[in-house]
Amino acid sequence: MPVTSQSSAPLRRARVVPGGPLLVEGPLEVSLPSGEVVRSNRFMVAICMCHRSAVYPLCDASHKSPRGRRRAGGTAGEDRKSSETS
Repeated sequence: MPVTSQSSAPLRRARVVPGGPLLVEGPLEVSLPSGEVVRSNRFMVAICMCHRSAVYPLCDASHKSPRGRRRAGGTAGEDRKSSETS
């Protein structure tokens, strides 16, 4: 259960995995500098910190490979279904 702040809005927890992704409690919406919005309804969302992911900003475990996985045509499926401009 999320902890409540003084403003009674639920706080989200995030955990940095050394050499890996940033794990954030979901659901989550990520706004990219390009204006694209990526949403995930998962209870825990892995955000790529190495920039090797084929489904960036979501993690695809490319950090585990010395060169990364960079799969052609990779998508985050349903987690990456929204493109909006802010």
